[in-house]
Amino acid sequence: MSQTLAPLPETQPPDEGILSSHRVKMLIAFAVLVGALGYFVFQAFSGAAVYYYTVGEINDIGPSPEGKTVRVSGKLEPESFHRAAGSTLSEFRLTDGSETLAAAHEGVLPDLFINELSDIILEGCYDPNGVFKSETI
Repeated sequence: MSQTLAPLPETQPPDEGILSSHRVKMLIAFAVLVGALGYFVFQAFSGAAVYYYTVGEINDIGPSPEGKTVRVSGKLEPESFHRAAGSTLSEFRLTDGSETLAAAHEGVLPDLFINELSDIILEGCYDPNGVFKSETI
């Protein structure tokens, strides 16, 4: 006598929702991590990508409003550097080969500043007399 057994009902795992699976949680954590890393990289490099004017460009647009900081690039004009003995105030002219810019810097200068082949980038603003006062070289 053979007895026929009734089929067992299919068992399904309990419904825990789509966000409860381990794989989805890992993907969300990875996406947040990549987003945060991307944000920090963008912030780090956006500060470094500051534009600078050439001497000709800054002369064309004229003096910036007093107190507005800009960057200017050029080379030291030959025979234009002057600093009084015992002073840290340096006065000089930058050139792009055709135009010049009167500039001054208070403080220690980089070693290669006097080299006429070195590119110099000044960061600063104009004073009331129209001289570019450098805060950073």
